[in-house]
Amino acid sequence: MTHRGSRVVHVGGLSRVEGEGELRLRVRAGEVTEARLRIYEPPRFFEAFLRGRAHTEPPDITARVCGICPVAYQMSSCRAVEEACGVTVGGQLAALRRLLYCGEWIESQTLHIHLLHAPDFLGYDGAIQMARDHRAHVERGLRIKQAGNAIVELLGGRAIHPVNVRLGGFHRVPPEGELRPLAERLRRARQDALDTVEWVAGFDFPDAGADWDLLALAEPGTYAIERGTPTAMAAPSSAGLDPGTTQALPTRSFRVREFEHHVVERQVPGSTALASSLDGRRHLTGPLARYAISGRWLSPLALQAAHAAGLGDPTAGVVCRNPFRSILVRAVEVVYALDEALRLIACYEPPEAAAIDVPPRAGTGHGATEAPRGLLYHRYRLAADGTVENASLIPPTAQNQDAIEDHLRRVVQARISAGHEPDDDELRRLCERAIRNHDPCISCSTHFLDLTVDRG
Repeated sequence: MTHRGSRVVHVGGLSRVEGEGELRLRVRAGEVTEARLRIYEPPRFFEAFLRGRAHTEPPDITARVCGICPVAYQMSSCRAVEEACGVTVGGQLAALRRLLYCGEWIESQTLHIHLLHAPDFLGYDGAIQMARDHRAHVERGLRIKQAGNAIVELLGGRAIHPVNVRLGGFHRVPPEGELRPLAERLRRARQDALDTVEWVAGFDFPDAGADWDLLALAEPGTYAIERGTPTAMAAPSSAGLDPGTTQALPTRSFRVREFEHHVVERQVPGSTALASSLDGRRHLTGPLARYAISGRWLSPLALQAAHAAGLGDPTAGVVCRNPFRSILVRAVEVVYALDEALRLIACYEPPEAAAIDVPPRAGTGHGATEAPRGLLYHRYRLAADGTVENASLIPPTAQNQDAIEDHLRRVVQARISAGHEPDDDELRRLCERAIRNHDPCISCSTHFLDLTVDRG
């Protein structure tokens, strides 16, 4: 319908992304002058909930932020509180945490690839419709996801909102005999994951580039997941290059405790979510950033899969900046997570205790991990008795909001500049597809109900 000079297309609860919001596009004389996300999902006040709670509680409370990425919230909160208390968890307890995180990566990335994003590339409205013609692919995805769920359930106590994680480690750690049966299942899932990379590599990827700084954790010698140093790669325009360049650019790093000095949040009009910038610049977290910054540390099998899929060789300084190909990077990351899970299981020896003591003390702690959707940061200030006095949670999708808007503007402009201005229905599908490139998170992100196109 038309209202006040704007054409409004009502999209009845877009599936395959999560949250609530709307997109407003303004087009003037064939030029996209504005692409704005308005997130109006009610505030959830988790940072306020945390104030006044005991220092042992954030891992359980923050796990409820997201049903898809609870481990990410638990691990970031554990790292932040443990730092505030002067405790470092190492050895087999740290290895079990990484294994648990691998389980979440496997199930979350696989869910996105097979059920949320692949239908866009194959021309279906959703996974149910796609399954009629691609049953084997959907069933393969469910098998891989179940393997990831099995890791989370064993180490976390249950597959959704795990309850076995605590400060200093776990409430219970498995004997060696409980982990060993997972290995064969994970080996089968790894072959399924390799087949998935080959399948996804055959999709038709539109040309696109990303002229944004890329931000991810880096940990020399390993593909950073549950720990690392925030590291940013400069945007192509800073070197006078095209946004689609595959050339790696210089990186800069800063300490986790300095995160909020570099990533600055701001309130944006008409939105209940904060937006952010990195040193005053637009930035992107997630698989493209991880692959650019840590791709050379993928396992040999994952590197081989990436090269065969056409992603290039990150050990030679090749990066991917096409958001439409993020689904392919995610598929490679699933291969890596399965490889890493098998390595950790093979090296596992039960620790002497399920957890180490984390006594309270006054201080401020910072923690950052790589959720499937990108870098997740937590900060807590504790009183001497461990009471949480202040908390800050900065999720990846909130950081990505500016980049998503810029990506939408570029995608729509490219279509118009090619001589074809989409009608509203085509424009809605195009924008939804572009948004799903970034897999916006259930609890932290947007679920578009309305698309407003102002063509006045």
